Amino acid sequence: MKAAIGARVIELTRGDITHETTDAIVNAANSSLLGGGGVDGAIHRAGGPEILEACKQLRASTGTCPPGHAVITNAGRLACRYVIHAVGPVWHGGARGEAELLASAYRSSLRLADEHGLRSLAFPSISTGAYGYPEPAAADVALRTVRDHLMGETSITQVRFVLFAETTLATYRTALSALACGGPESGPSAS
Repeated sequence: MKAAIGARVIELTRGDITHETTDAIVNAANSSLLGGGGVDGAIHRAGGPEILEACKQLRASTGTCPPGHAVITNAGRLACRYVIHAVGPVWHGGARGEAELLASAYRSSLRLADEHGLRSLAFPSISTGAYGYPEPAAADVALRTVRDHLMGETSITQVRFVLFAETTLATYRTALSALACGGPESGPSAS
């Protein structure tokens, strides 16, 4: 499924983000930047020790990465050029600023992509695994944040959400269908 925002596009697909050939992929990282489970572990395993070494160097110079922030490293053995490590919030019921922290994690990733002149970017569903963020609410925050960014000044022309589970893909499809992307030529299309 795709949605056009002018000449830019948001795509949804089921797959393994470590196989993406976009300019960068986004890692659903933890604050330590030292790897973990889920998407984080898969990216570190597939990318090799170069990614962990780059994360250790960042950590030594700037410390941990708090929720709502992102950092960028090389991609090691991955097909993409960069990995953007975004730290989303742990879900505590929604009254502790989780939505703003999640949106900030996406905005920080998009800002880093722009700073590096990247044109394509692949996201997982940040915070919906071990961090427990409800998928429908997370999909809404993610898609609205990306849509809003693509409607402004940006180098990015393609954002792909690469979702591992069919149920997560279905949730994102529902959210994208409900989201008005703006413009008469814009909107979701099945593909």
